[in-house]
Amino acid sequence: MLTTDYVPGAPDWVDLGSRDTDAAADFYKALFGWEFQSAGPEAGGYGMFQLGGKTVAALGPLQDEKATPAWTVYFETADADATTKAVEQAGGTVRFPPMDVFDQGRLAGYTDPTGADFAVWQPGTNKGLERVGEGALCWTELYTPDAEGAKAFYQKVFAWDSMGMPLPDGAGTYHVVSRTGGGQEGSHGGIMQLGADLLPDGSPYWQPYFAVADCDAVVATATGKGATVLMPATDMQGVGRIALLRDPEGAFFALLSPEPPAGSGS
Repeated sequence: MLTTDYVPGAPDWVDLGSRDTDAAADFYKALFGWEFQSAGPEAGGYGMFQLGGKTVAALGPLQDEKATPAWTVYFETADADATTKAVEQAGGTVRFPPMDVFDQGRLAGYTDPTGADFAVWQPGTNKGLERVGEGALCWTELYTPDAEGAKAFYQKVFAWDSMGMPLPDGAGTYHVVSRTGGGQEGSHGGIMQLGADLLPDGSPYWQPYFAVADCDAVVATATGKGATVLMPATDMQGVGRIALLRDPEGAFFALLSPEPPAGSGS
């Protein structure tokens, strides 16, 4: 499970690159009640999504005209330079090298060997997202045509543990990943193999899941605001009700209404 008690290798930040940040801010406010707070003129349009006064995500304008609007998942690192070397040694590529963000921290961006983009955040004064779970990031998932290759890469870079779980109807194996020695309680994401024909753009990607109380209601709001449904709200035994969407600019994200804990009576 995601927590704000961050350790190296755990998701600690997520941000959206957008061509129209005002429209994106309005869209996600309608879905989740997030309020956008600019980080100031020196931040170049970048700012924070907040819920209940706590940062749940971030938003900024795309820096490259050829770039595609997308959510980026960041994983914590104690040393962005060392992680960059580890990425290169494991067969990944560097999209942008480590750089300081004022006194907030240090970041770097990469592409894994299967083609999925991700990033790392080395905390400074900004320790990471201030809220996860309800109304915020609750899970991360990689869709890739080479799950075994991806699993080996991230194990080398972040020393993740993994556990294979059979998918229904013999559809393959879902790899649950967690921090080293964290066990099931330390799990924070999954790796799922999909053929290129099943990937929406034919390319692997990391997808953030946001927890909501009513998946169906949020899907209805999203489609009313111009989003596309890639997978309608579906019950997943032992998990909850999930839906996969694409926002009006084309960025992938997912919703999860978690299954009530056993014995909760709800």
